Amino acid sequence: MDCGRVGALIAQVRKERGLTQAALAERLGVTGKAVSKWECGAGCPDVSLLAQLAEELGVDLAALLSGRLPPSEETGGNMKKAKYYVCPACGGITFTTGEAELTCCGRKLTALTAQKADGDHRLTVERVEDEWLVTSRHPMSKDHHISFAALATGERVQLARQYPEWDLQVRFPARGRGTLLWYCTRHGLFYQYI
Repeated sequence: MDCGRVGALIAQVRKERGLTQAALAERLGVTGKAVSKWECGAGCPDVSLLAQLAEELGVDLAALLSGRLPPSEETGGNMKKAKYYVCPACGGITFTTGEAELTCCGRKLTALTAQKADGDHRLTVERVEDEWLVTSRHPMSKDHHISFAALATGERVQLARQYPEWDLQVRFPARGRGTLLWYCTRHGLFYQYI
């Protein structure tokens, strides 16, 4: 662990979060001099404080230890390139428009890879007035169902949570074309263009 690099990262993120050295020290139960020492690179935080320090700063522990935040990539705000994550424990859904490391229910989540829908996996899409009506004959049992459907266009993602034992029937405003995505609890993430 490079104390100089770690200290510079602590100082950078602390300032971004609007914290003084004294405020950060109070949250960690250390002195302001200890935080100053870390930021100057004259020493590193005690191992017992690292997890709490990473949490207070809102950074990943691995990034804190390396002294570097991963570079951010500008995606141009295109929601069609969003990445989707589903927690295997609680079924929680998250999406990002850039790189992220996410955890839920104590598990590290990985971005789902969407597969193009074919045959039985395709959803039925009809235009009804100014909306897309999305339906399916997909099983909706507790152990095999579609947990969400989303419509991604260039500027927005509209997501509809689905529940077992409910028929899949979702309406999205028809504002041009986009990518329809949905997650089957057995087979993963699918997409089709509308």
